[in-house]
Amino acid sequence: MSKVFDIIEKEQNRQNKTIELIASENFVSEDVRRALASCLTNKYSEGYPTDRYSGHKGRYYGGCQFVDELEEYCCDLWRKVFDTDYHVNVQPHSGSSANLAAYMAVLKPGDTILSMRLSDGGHLTHGSPVNIVGKIFHVVNYDLTADGFIDYADIERKIRDCKPALVLAGASAYSRIIDFAAIRASIEKVCAELGDEAYRPYFMVDMAHIAGLVAGQAHPSPFGIADIVTTTTHKTLRGARGGLIFCRKELAGKIDSGVFPCCQGGALQHAVAGKAVTAEEACTPEYREYIRRVVRNSKAMCDEFIRLGYRIVTGGTDNHLFVIDLSETHPHLTGKRVQDTLDKHDITVNKNCVPFDKRSPVETSGIRIGTAAMTTKGYKEADFEAVARRIDAIIRTMN
Repeated sequence: MSKVFDIIEKEQNRQNKTIELIASENFVSEDVRRALASCLTNKYSEGYPTDRYSGHKGRYYGGCQFVDELEEYCCDLWRKVFDTDYHVNVQPHSGSSANLAAYMAVLKPGDTILSMRLSDGGHLTHGSPVNIVGKIFHVVNYDLTADGFIDYADIERKIRDCKPALVLAGASAYSRIIDFAAIRASIEKVCAELGDEAYRPYFMVDMAHIAGLVAGQAHPSPFGIADIVTTTTHKTLRGARGGLIFCRKELAGKIDSGVFPCCQGGALQHAVAGKAVTAEEACTPEYREYIRRVVRNSKAMCDEFIRLGYRIVTGGTDNHLFVIDLSETHPHLTGKRVQDTLDKHDITVNKNCVPFDKRSPVETSGIRIGTAAMTTKGYKEADFEAVARRIDAIIRTMN
């Protein structure tokens, strides 16, 4: 056995024995793994199956007839998953790639993006200064209320005051329903007040974390509200790692060009196949029931932590994750230390900043917990409650 496969076996053993509570991780089906390991990894396919306007073939290589069929099928499936007629590009290699391509498609360097800051639950690609997005664009952040909820009034104020070119909704560590309709209403209200027909910001939603909940009708949909919607295909969608971009049809040409040739080269057709299998699975009644269990399990575990005396950001959860704020109940502990200690007990979480955190993202004052992966493994509400008690017992031993 080569060293590579020896390492893979060790990782498989780790996954088998670990209680996986990282909110952005999940376990894919054997069919997804089969697609990802297929002969499609051999095929180059720069471009698209067809030019959506000229009708001419858009690939830069021959021999693409079957990957053309695959990619078109994949696009059709994802529209079915989200019950939308939006254009979809299935080529982004990741959620980060999807976000960058979307920005580059509709913005100019230096344009203003209004988004949630990283420490409040946003994502690096929403404009953190250490990410390329923060280096290319001017980023303004909207605030949270004192109890950790999105401050929709502040969003409206900053649209009015800053005139962003793009308003971004979505998060990687926010446990409540996001009111997409309210944000769109604020955009329309401010545009009407300003009376400037030349000013109309794009509204983009990054639903990477909640995409599975949207598909399973456990969270309001951004489709029909946002101009652009990006997502990953793993996390709650429980599929192949990668990204998607949806957009209103009039933006299709810009978005496709933003992916290729602007930000990427050839599509990874084995990944496209994995995304297609993921979409097939997401269309089933079994998947929708799975999502309902994910949300029930998250609430049960969150409520158990509250009963044990822990402070939860926003005081609860509406989705698949929640963030424990240790700053008041355990001020001597950092999120990193708790993460590292739980690792030794075969419980995997990730450190996470909390709103108004005084610690750096390296240390943090919180941990983020998600229930999607262990729900896939069959955990029920009582199992998650028991894990919460086990985590509490471990934390109590830490000085």
